[in-house]
Amino acid sequence: MQRQKTLKSSVEISGKGLHSGKDVQMSIKPGEENSGIIFVRTDLPERPKIRATANNVTATLRATTLEESGVKVFTVEHLMSALNVCGIDNCEIELNAEEPPVLNGNSEDFFCAIKSAGAVEQQAERKIIRVEKIYRVDSESDNRFILALPYDGFRISFTSVNPHPVIGIQYRDFEITEEIYRKEIAPARTIAYEKEIQALYDMGMGLGGNEKNVIIYNDAGWLNKLNYPDELVRHKILDVIGDLRLVGFLKCHIIAAASGHALNTQLAKKIYADFN
Repeated sequence: MQRQKTLKSSVEISGKGLHSGKDVQMSIKPGEENSGIIFVRTDLPERPKIRATANNVTATLRATTLEESGVKVFTVEHLMSALNVCGIDNCEIELNAEEPPVLNGNSEDFFCAIKSAGAVEQQAERKIIRVEKIYRVDSESDNRFILALPYDGFRISFTSVNPHPVIGIQYRDFEITEEIYRKEIAPARTIAYEKEIQALYDMGMGLGGNEKNVIIYNDAGWLNKLNYPDELVRHKILDVIGDLRLVGFLKCHIIAAASGHALNTQLAKKIYADFN
């Protein structure tokens, strides 16, 4: 039997939101048994709470948005990814804005901060979600898909398909452990195409992005140094780990082709509905 875990001490992190560009101060605090992961908007009256569960996903454009009782928090996937791999069942995430800080555009700083705070075992039993049938979600417009298969562990096989010759097809397959995550996945940053950046700005998105926290490419090549030659597909795996934490701790093999937040969270909702 595995027991639930929370943080041993609080973690303080500050920075700018990736899309809002706003300064944000965030505290990740220990949580009570069976409380789950809860975001707390300290900038709003009565400090409303948003539970990090699949049925609270309301938008997936360039990020995963959670909403409860009309209150939102978005771009939660990088933090959720780190919390997943670090095995944190319960915590409260206080933030004075609608978006966690982007930091380096990956989950490395979140992972390191959580590990430095340490974890403490609680009395309640952890709920492990063991996938015992095939769950699949397909895009309605193209060949993108994501599926979950029965598997005694947590494994992700991801094929990234990008028509741009600079990127092309990338594939990685990882058994998700803390050590593999720290070395092979956590440092992988989010991505942007230079020609699309102004359009994002016009939509009020990407305002906190820069060449340190986003890998940027144009028709000639990459504009900044990559952490890995296939950094894009590794970041896609990072996102899957974060989006699927909205279900809980999964035992399954995820196979995905060009999936994004929309398909990831649709899969999460399908599994969540069967286990809650």
